[in-house]
Amino acid sequence: MTSTAPETLQGQRAIEDPPSWQQRLRRFGYTPPARSVAGPGLRERLVPPYTRPSARMWSLLGVSSGAGQLVWRLAGWGGPLLVALVAGVLRFWNLGKPHAVIFDETYYAKDSWALINQGYEGAWPKDIDKSILSDPDSVLVPTDPGYVVHPPMGKWVIGLGEKIIGFEPLGWRFMVALLGTLSVLMLCRIGRRLFRSTFLGCLAGLLLAVDGLHFVMSRTALLDQVLMFFVLASFACLVVDRDWARRRLAAALPVDDEGVLRPDPDVAETLRLGWRPWRIAAGVSLGLAAGTKWNGLYVMVAFGLLTVLWDVGARRTAGAVRPYLAVIKRDLVPAFVSVVPVAIVTYLVTWTGWIVTDKGYFRNWAAEQDKVDGGGFWSFLPDWLRSLWHYETEVYTFHVGLNSPHTYESNPWSWIVLGRPVSYFYESPAPGTAGCPSTATEKCAQEVLALGTPLLWWAACFAILYVLWRWFFRRDWRAGAIACGIAAGWLPWFLYQERTIFLFYAVVFVPFLCLAVTMMIGAMIGPAGSSERRRTLGAVGAGVLVLLIVWNFIYFWPIYTGTSIPMDQWRNRMWLDTWV
Repeated sequence: MTSTAPETLQGQRAIEDPPSWQQRLRRFGYTPPARSVAGPGLRERLVPPYTRPSARMWSLLGVSSGAGQLVWRLAGWGGPLLVALVAGVLRFWNLGKPHAVIFDETYYAKDSWALINQGYEGAWPKDIDKSILSDPDSVLVPTDPGYVVHPPMGKWVIGLGEKIIGFEPLGWRFMVALLGTLSVLMLCRIGRRLFRSTFLGCLAGLLLAVDGLHFVMSRTALLDQVLMFFVLASFACLVVDRDWARRRLAAALPVDDEGVLRPDPDVAETLRLGWRPWRIAAGVSLGLAAGTKWNGLYVMVAFGLLTVLWDVGARRTAGAVRPYLAVIKRDLVPAFVSVVPVAIVTYLVTWTGWIVTDKGYFRNWAAEQDKVDGGGFWSFLPDWLRSLWHYETEVYTFHVGLNSPHTYESNPWSWIVLGRPVSYFYESPAPGTAGCPSTATEKCAQEVLALGTPLLWWAACFAILYVLWRWFFRRDWRAGAIACGIAAGWLPWFLYQERTIFLFYAVVFVPFLCLAVTMMIGAMIGPAGSSERRRTLGAVGAGVLVLLIVWNFIYFWPIYTGTSIPMDQWRNRMWLDTWV
């Protein structure tokens, strides 16, 4: 007798007798869930349907079947919007506090203000921060160009908030908080599409909403949160494109006399999927990601391979005998053109201010070089393009050689366990000042610590192992997609372990950690077809884990928001010595 994996039980008729406690419940009207004999058909394997609540659930809630279906349809957007609303309230609450230039805001807030006002970054005086905080209207934007080491897109985003609100902490944090909120909404919808479950999608968004690192980065004017948003947007576009392409394949396959969709090698290997707008949108998003920080280029490579492999899987499912060859012939060139050239053009567009103003740092390097050596082989290229290339090579040299010691630097090996978080802001107000209780026996602590919610991240350690197991041994494409997102944001930093790097760079792959934990929680609850006892125990365990994660976020709230707390309470929250 062969054993059957739990996943294969879905859609099959249970032949075992129900447990005795279920049999006893039949006298009260209980009926075990019916299961059909046939497994999922080809159409369902190409484009799986979304999970629908059973009619029995609506009856238990006292809701008619028609009203229940309406609620289910509305929940597809209503649930994610509600989770995003909660995330937005948390992120925008008291956003202008602390009223200070915290951590690297000293670079990006000022560069963004110069960029949005004159098209290029200026060389700011070193002691200008106090003047900006006290009287921003009196501060003039420096016209001398400043040497900056990151592309301009993230600063355009931050500068837009400053243009709307003003040159103050609320202004330079506004757009970052907005993108942080929208990323929660986006993750809800991504999770819903990945897992075909509105509940699991909203759970993924909720976990992101209560992650401390994502929360702090949403309230700080740094580039990494903007990068995270564009990376997540590109992933969302590719997930939608995957469904779009598979629906196109399903529509082209033949249907037999019984109305059943059948695989067809000829169709699967020769069908051209045509113009794919969501893949082009992914190319734009990846270009914006690279235009924010260069590590977006690694994401472009990883996601490009991922979407091609998805096409291989789709054509194999549709009946292709040689799916890799079919993808090479039909999909590889369109995929490359939709992503790489589109991303490059988008990246160059982000430099428009530097190009057209003719005053940015190194902007006239090519013209000056021509006066020295009379041009050269590349002199046929526009001056701005040669100058930009020179600027990029200088910046790359700076980045790879950045190895000066920093108090809060960390090795990427330690990120997943939150080995060394970064303190963005710290003050010790005296009792009776700045919110410190007058009854305090010593100075209070007021800190903004870029620390992920510990229980969420430590649960993610196990979730990553589960996802890798699902990918390697069960060939679950969802697990592969999540692993790809984590790897694209994390693994490249292992190439630069001698460089000065920080834990907050990990915010780029935090959404994928939340998806991994969500997938693990879904497994805890149990697949469809599991016994009621199994589902009940799993739901209890999953609920306890989620509640503990939410409690953990609430517990660390004071050191996420810069709230003054007595020193002993602050010490209680320093769970590891390396957090101090």
